Amino acid sequence: MDNQSISHTRWNCTYHIVFIPKYRKKILYSKIRLELIDILRKLCEMKKVQLLGGAVCIDHVHMYIAIPPKLSVSEVAAYLKGKSALIVFDNHPELRARWGERHLWARGYYVSTVGNVNEETIQNYIREQENSDQMDLSK
Repeated sequence: MDNQSISHTRWNCTYHIVFIPKYRKKILYSKIRLELIDILRKLCEMKKVQLLGGAVCIDHVHMYIAIPPKLSVSEVAAYLKGKSALIVFDNHPELRARWGERHLWARGYYVSTVGNVNEETIQNYIREQENSDQMDLSK
């Protein structure tokens, strides 16, 4: 990815973020999975965060994103998790009975800068995770 710029700043801040549903429940499949992909894409656009790659697996979400330096990683992760949970529960009120009042995601998340490995390695890792999930679904 080339350097980007805002005002007087050139930047290349890319991160690999992973977060999981509460209690690592395996609920991210079929209709919810497709909706979540769309929701996360739109939320990234709204924050001016570039979604470079990602996968919604059965029990976790991988995102490869470029975050402008004026935003913190924790701010973006909290925004994505919080807003996506609200939208999922609004679209699927039946989940409230199983999950309580709007608690879809576990509290933490994993983040890694993409400086110590190249983009291709991250993209391959995400693809492999998605493929292994598809194999798990077919069992």
